[in-house]
Amino acid sequence: MSAANFPVDLVLFGMIALFLVLRLRSILGRRQGFEGMPESATLRRAPGPVIEGRAEQVPPPAVRKLPDPASEIGQVLSSMQAVDRGFAPGPFLNGAEGAFRMIVAAFAAGDRDKLRPLLTPETFAAFEGALAAREAAGETQHTEIRGILEAAIDHASLQGKHAEITVRFVSQQVAITHASDGTIVAGADAVTELVDVWSFVRDLTEPGAVWRLAAAHSA
Repeated sequence: MSAANFPVDLVLFGMIALFLVLRLRSILGRRQGFEGMPESATLRRAPGPVIEGRAEQVPPPAVRKLPDPASEIGQVLSSMQAVDRGFAPGPFLNGAEGAFRMIVAAFAAGDRDKLRPLLTPETFAAFEGALAAREAAGETQHTEIRGILEAAIDHASLQGKHAEITVRFVSQQVAITHASDGTIVAGADAVTELVDVWSFVRDLTEPGAVWRLAAAHSA
């Protein structure tokens, strides 16, 4: 075929077609979102805090332990029900866990208004002294309950109308105390398992009375 008869128009059309194919491929070939993700692909997330070489996991719901109704503690709880028909060990333990969370958070924040109705006057005075000392030192506290692993009734007593129930809490917390310059003076930025034993008291015959924290210590 001579140069005069060479189909120049076909070559031009071919070049245009090749350009369009490459252009479409560059656009349509890009995946959007999860479209076209292979089954073997996995989402990669930034790892959370590591405790003892293992990635932190969400703790399971709290295990609530109620005493055997036939036990000595169980019989005392039954006596409380005889005085106050609205009392029941299960709902009490749920409320105690809620109070535990509120009191821990309020103490860390220095919120006296939230603490006062949840504590007996003697216990509030002790908390007030600790808060005043912390504030005088210019310190601040951050406490976060990551999870409550266990809540169990360890003791119960009834003297006339005055009831007392002791609850043992096993929790995972992050607690840090900072100095005025921001340095850490107590605690660490790590999850720690703590065991706290709290005693709640209440007058079972007083209408609308709430259980209040009367004593607290770490086991």
